[in-house]
Amino acid sequence: MSHSFQDFTECARAAAPESALVLGSGLSGATDHLRVLASIAYADIPGLVPPTVAGHRGRLDLCESVSGPALVAHGRVHFYEGHSIDRVTRLINLFAEFGAKRLLLTNAAGGLNPSLEPGDLMVIDRHWKLLNGEDWKRLGEPTRCYSAAGLDTFRRLSARFGGYAALTGPCYETPAEIRALAAYGVDAVGMSTAVEAEAAVELGLDVLAISCITNKAAGLSANPLSHAEVEINAQLGIARLRTMIDTAFA
Repeated sequence: MSHSFQDFTECARAAAPESALVLGSGLSGATDHLRVLASIAYADIPGLVPPTVAGHRGRLDLCESVSGPALVAHGRVHFYEGHSIDRVTRLINLFAEFGAKRLLLTNAAGGLNPSLEPGDLMVIDRHWKLLNGEDWKRLGEPTRCYSAAGLDTFRRLSARFGGYAALTGPCYETPAEIRALAAYGVDAVGMSTAVEAEAAVELGLDVLAISCITNKAAGLSANPLSHAEVEINAQLGIARLRTMIDTAFA
């Protein structure tokens, strides 16, 4: 049952969640094992709107995780949907308002590194933010804003690590763009996460991020790219993502 914003706020403040999670396209099933304490639709959160992209439930839950209460956002709104950066980062600000200290971001991404296959999980250790007409010359200057302690925890799980590039979208990148990104050491590409990560760091949160590789990037596969493929292949990494979420929240 969905709560009003006032009721959800009261529940969240009383629970004092220290962890928050954003689930990307097709990844909501990764927290189906968590008990939901309270829930609210994005449409009922001031400053936020429902996502228009398939695979994003548009719901914020207060859940009981392995380490206590946690905020779980099912889906996100994207810059390419016509939203301002303030709206894209509205959930991040809300997490901070509710007292969260650590944030795990997840996304569905295209793999550039030839060793990455659909269903693989890649922990992001650096990113390039190329949204809103930002100069591609910044490709040589990745941002490293992810929690050193959190990255060490994932290393103990023998996780894969790599660099992620966030592009504006909504169309998929061309093969020429993919070749250019790969030349700079980009391992995976998508249309989210970087802005949220930087906003969270500015608010004092420790941030981690994981890409679920859902397809080979343009020009690296004989198959045409589609969002349907993204949603289907996201399910391949759900079980492993669930383990990594529990580890990050422990």
